[in-house]
Amino acid sequence: MTWPVQRRRDGEERAWLRGAPPPPWVRWLPLALLVGLLTAQELTPQRLDLGFLLSAVPPLAALSYGPAVTTLLGGVVVTVVALPHTGFDRPGNADLVTVVFVAVLSVALAWVRSRRDEQLVTVRTVAEAAQFAVLPPLPERVGAVRCAGLYRAAQRGALVGGDFFDVRRAPGGVRAVVGDVQGHGLSAVGTVAGLLGAFREAVLDQPDLRGVAERLDRRLVVDAGQDENAELFATAVLFEFPDDSPVVRVISCGHPRPLLLRGTAVCELPVRPAAPLGLGIAGLAPPEPLTLGLEPGDRLLAQTDGVTEARNAAGDFYPLLARLPRFAGEEPAALTDAVWRDVVRFSGTVRDDLTLLVFAPDPPGDDPDVPAGG
Repeated sequence: MTWPVQRRRDGEERAWLRGAPPPPWVRWLPLALLVGLLTAQELTPQRLDLGFLLSAVPPLAALSYGPAVTTLLGGVVVTVVALPHTGFDRPGNADLVTVVFVAVLSVALAWVRSRRDEQLVTVRTVAEAAQFAVLPPLPERVGAVRCAGLYRAAQRGALVGGDFFDVRRAPGGVRAVVGDVQGHGLSAVGTVAGLLGAFREAVLDQPDLRGVAERLDRRLVVDAGQDENAELFATAVLFEFPDDSPVVRVISCGHPRPLLLRGTAVCELPVRPAAPLGLGIAGLAPPEPLTLGLEPGDRLLAQTDGVTEARNAAGDFYPLLARLPRFAGEEPAALTDAVWRDVVRFSGTVRDDLTLLVFAPDPPGDDPDVPAGG
């Protein structure tokens, strides 16, 4: 499924045999075969033995159509075989009983396929609604921060995996999180849901980013304590964009450093990484926030290790910092697309959850939701 701002790459993987509607050529195939056989039989001076090919029309119809259309095409085939002037009824050319049996069997298969397709659509719709509730689409703008991003779950057909992100309006500014939980795929969805729920509450009542990070950490510690064998941890980077100041505050909990794009220059933010979430960071060295002044046009890019740990055939990691300057002039949405295409060209395939988010804060006072003067 593809979204205009937060684009998930699973839509590109939904082929015909994995739940997508059949392509047009498949739907036209039974009719084309029927017309082609009738035309060939009529134009050939010496009638050919083509009757056996007519029995393929009903099964082909069952691939794309329901029982009603399959019955109609099956009836046409039986009629063509039974009529004497068509040339298909000569002994040895076609067995009428066999054609009738194949047509009836095709109708039954079309009915079963239609019922299963309906059930699959219902199940997929419910599953997508549940996953969107966990990880909703990224808005184009939150407060004074314009957002663009790309998310790809490692597990085929899933919309949510082990990466998580959110951008929320908070009192006095905008707060965002990008993170990666232990594991990937559907097994990590429960942990992602718990962390995002904790983040959405913490941004409203915690006075600073350190408090938000400690709330996320406590969520994992509590969840892990319910199972003696559970080992839950996550890496995350948190951002805060105040309404009244052109700065960004950043905290990293064991996560890859975000990048600053200033013109065509790219550099890592010198944020000091603290311990990952889930290890009790309140009792360890607390994370140290970095405050960085922003200039007009600055953009921040946060990524998960699905980007930086993508490998090529030689085993080399994708050099994001070295290759990003060639795309730095792109608009935020085009930037994430360009990096995605470059990662795929470099590695051939991506087997881990992958997230790219770009934040483009506007100067103070440009937020339509905040009155002038804060």
